[in-house]
Amino acid sequence: METPNWTKDELVAYISLYAANSNLIESNKERDVILSKVDMTTFQKVYSEFQDDNDYQSIQKIIKSLEQHNYTKDDIQALLAEIKLLFYADSEFDTMEQNMMLFLKKIFRSFE
Repeated sequence: METPNWTKDELVAYISLYAANSNLIESNKERDVILSKVDMTTFQKVYSEFQDDNDYQSIQKIIKSLEQHNYTKDDIQALLAEIKLLFYADSEFDTMEQNMMLFLKKIFRSFE
């Protein structure tokens, strides 16, 4: 698997899609939150790629892209705050989303 050559917007869109699908339901409200951060073209490009990836591929792409963009502790904290807002977009922060948040924090810890 090659490292994706994403822009920061594409990376944010991909991570947001990964998080939004944590409970296997990507709500319209969650999609609207993602679209408020990136344009439709970026969203469609990343969405198409996301649909073709399995969980392992998604995690590897996220890690490699975070490394590529030299995310700092502050960048990670801002990203986690955005993800939390995404989870609350549909007025629920269910158990699967809570577990995804913990998982992402664990992955992101190495970048802090």
